[in-house]
Amino acid sequence: MTAIKIVSRTQGNNAALKNGSVTADGFELQFEEVPVLAQAFRRMVRELEFDVCEMALTTYLCAREHGVKFTALPIFPVRAFHHGAILHNIKSDTRDPADLQGKRVGVNRGYTVTTGVWARSILQDEYGVDLSKITWVLSGDEHVEAYVPPPNVESVPAGQTIEELLLEGDLAAAIGLSPDSSHIQPLIADPLDAGFDAFKNRGHYPINHLIVVRNEVLDAHPGIAVAVFDAFTESKNRYLEQLQNGEITNPDSTDNLHARMLESDTDPLPYGIAPNRGVLEDLIAHATTQKIITQPIDVESVFAPATRQLTG
Repeated sequence: MTAIKIVSRTQGNNAALKNGSVTADGFELQFEEVPVLAQAFRRMVRELEFDVCEMALTTYLCAREHGVKFTALPIFPVRAFHHGAILHNIKSDTRDPADLQGKRVGVNRGYTVTTGVWARSILQDEYGVDLSKITWVLSGDEHVEAYVPPPNVESVPAGQTIEELLLEGDLAAAIGLSPDSSHIQPLIADPLDAGFDAFKNRGHYPINHLIVVRNEVLDAHPGIAVAVFDAFTESKNRYLEQLQNGEITNPDSTDNLHARMLESDTDPLPYGIAPNRGVLEDLIAHATTQKIITQPIDVESVFAPATRQLTG
């Protein structure tokens, strides 16, 4: 049996895979724990350190365009609504997304962070905000070192933080913070309900993460793509069955989101291209207009050929 070095953050949908009750046919998945998952993204992008790795979707698209030799599988372990990721200082005069045009808006970590892409898409699609009229202020650098952001992107001044600048009034809003101050709250009212409304009205259900495999591993082991896809699918199905039967003890906000989806007979974690084509095409379009990739790409082309027809 071939040993495979893999990173995927422990969560309900992969728990059976990580505890060994679900296995990948012909492969021994040896999970490595990386407490800050974004660090695993960086290590995979820059060093191809793992055989298989969970990866942020837009980081993958950006890395792919810059020639990083890995390929995605249409396994989407993390999804979320991002209306609540757009934050403002409740003591400021920023009251509406339209107020952000002509202002400076902070972004936690890099410009290519997937939460940032989806949050900016909400500002554009639901509130008509011209993203080019905002200066985006980053707290970190990009996982893909060769990536050059558009001219309306800059870094936070040395020695300062996004939260400090937001509280001081230098920033009109910020995306993706976990603030300490009670003065920093979501700009969009009732953000979770706004997310479900967007899902109902336009099928907006953002994908954040997928799974990538080093091309050398795919070439050496032609069966690995399907084996990993099937294993993640089986693990996910066991989790959803437990969730539906009320067997999840101490459910967190992610479990509650998935349960709410199940209540409307919706699979909260569909895998495969077919059930996710619209969301993937939407993300690729926004990644293009936000200048994270230089041109739109065909959805099928970004996934391993053996998995393009699979659903789970």
